[in-house]
This record gives sequence, C-alpha cells and structure tokens, in this order.
Amino acid sequence: MARQKLTSRILEKAKARAMGLQAIDPNISFGDACDLQKMMQLIETLSQKLDAHNQALEVVDTSTTELNVMEKSLNQLSQRILLGVACRYGNDSSEYKIAGGVRKSDRIRKARATRIKKAKAKSALLKNEV
Repeated sequence: MARQKLTSRILEKAKARAMGLQAIDPNISFGDACDLQKMMQLIETLSQKLDAHNQALEVVDTSTTELNVMEKSLNQLSQRILLGVACRYGNDSSEYKIAGGVRKSDRIRKARATRIKKAKAKSALLKNEV
C-alpha cells in the first residue's frame, strides 16, 4: 500500500494570503522581519521540503514493492525446491525433514475420540438453548 503523500493546508493558505498581499503592495513590511519577502522565502522553503519529503516516500514505496516481489519470488523457489525434495525422496523421508518440511508421519491428526466429544458437547449446548 502506498504511503499517503503530505499536503499542507497552511502552505496553501499562506500562498493565497501572499497573493493578496502582493495585490495590496509588493513591498509591504511591518518591521521586525515581518514582511512579504520573508513570507515568500518561507513559503518556498516549505514547498521544497514538502516536495523532498514526498519524493522520499516514493523511493520508500518503490523499495517496499521491490522487496515484496523479491520475497514472493524467493518463497516460490523455496516451495518448489521442497516439492523437488519430496518428489525425489518422498514426503516421509528424513531428507524432506532436513529440507524444512514436516514429515507425513510426524503430522498431528485430531483423534476420533476428540471429535466425538466435541460433537456431544455441541449437541448438549443446542438442547439447553431450546
């Protein structure tokens, strides 16, 4: 999932305000470095930083996508190799276990008695509800 790109409402508001101030007086100043030129510089700096940040997010998104593709590729190859080991040696062999598989004889299956107990308990609950 792509990361959300940042936008700045404050930046947009400041740009609109600066346009209005330019219409009034392009050299407007209120002293103490509180003038239109300073505001325009800050707007430009923030705009550049925001663009740089969003470009960095793009790089991260691209890298993440590449990593995901590589992981899927490696997973598929790993599964194919395990299937190859199972084909050559069998899925109940020690080689299959060494390659990372679970031997067929080692798989744990639910006992029939457990399933019967669960079925009886479920039917008892249904009778109590009615």
